[in-house]
Amino acid sequence: MSVVIETTIGDITVDLFTEERPISCLNFIKLCKIKYYNYNLFHTIERGFIAQTGDPTGVGNGGSSIWGEIDGPGKRFFEAENLPKIYHASAGLLSLVSAGKNLIGSQFFFTLAPNLSSLDGIHCVIGEVVEGHEVLRKINEAIVDENFRPFQDIRITHTVILEDPFPDPRNFLMPSRSPSPTPQRLQNGRIAADEDIDDTDGKTTAELQEMLAEREAKARATILEIVGDLPDAEMAPPENVLFVCKLNPVTTDDDLEIIFSRFGKVKTCEVIRDRKTGDSLQYAFVEFEDQKACEAAYFKMDNVLIDDRRIHVDFSQSVAKVKWRGKGRGVEGSLKIMNLITYANREKRSERRMAKEMKTTEKNINR
Repeated sequence: MSVVIETTIGDITVDLFTEERPISCLNFIKLCKIKYYNYNLFHTIERGFIAQTGDPTGVGNGGSSIWGEIDGPGKRFFEAENLPKIYHASAGLLSLVSAGKNLIGSQFFFTLAPNLSSLDGIHCVIGEVVEGHEVLRKINEAIVDENFRPFQDIRITHTVILEDPFPDPRNFLMPSRSPSPTPQRLQNGRIAADEDIDDTDGKTTAELQEMLAEREAKARATILEIVGDLPDAEMAPPENVLFVCKLNPVTTDDDLEIIFSRFGKVKTCEVIRDRKTGDSLQYAFVEFEDQKACEAAYFKMDNVLIDDRRIHVDFSQSVAKVKWRGKGRGVEGSLKIMNLITYANREKRSERRMAKEMKTTEKNINR
């Protein structure tokens, strides 16, 4: 027996444990049937723990069972089943929230992580997600405040009963259509689910450039992680390593070490060479003992002339040095430094193109 819970960020299909939890499932199904959960806010989202909803007020302390809706506030809660025992053992379980002493109303939560044993014996598991785990992952990533309330609303928009195995309670009335949202149901929201958030608003040009650079760096790191060349996209590059490119093929390790050592003690310095021919690939890594020396070299050495070539110096934007084989043995993999080599190659192509254009211009003038 399944229920589809449509939300503002996607649909979640839940299979209910109607045989193990008949009373609790009946309560949940009938509440869905009267559209009780429409426009309910996910008012509590704790990353790696739970995402809770089911309170029409959006505050977190409201809600009623189906019998409370039919017969009045005196039946707001009912006593749920506790046997057979069903544990909060995996992510994607749907569990009804207990108000204490196994008393259940309308609120429920999805588990966002496995092995949540602290919830066992307190709340009542009634189903599991069979489709829509990617929606749960989106919910898990929601930005929340210190009280775990999302800044941007995530709401249930509709519920669909695929099959109802239970007879309707006495005096049960099902609406002929889905009701429109009332101001009371929407009053505790923050940023509407369909409202675009402009995270560039109010930022200076420098702040925007920094934000874009950070996004691009994260995107590159994620690509490296996907292809298996980077252990973790969040791994930061070393802060004491410089990447030096556009070198003259005749420039050696010792040459660079002597030049860069005036800024501080150089721990290692290597011009990366072709494994077969031994020819310089015209880029190198220079590793300093401390970060301050590295920063000083970065500010002073960019565009400096070495062996008749103006070099380019930048902080290493990769984690290649994490798996550096050591002096004379190069680095593991080429993708780790792909973005930097691409930059160097692009500069070379630009120089060649400019030289070609200059020659063409000279020919035209001579004509």
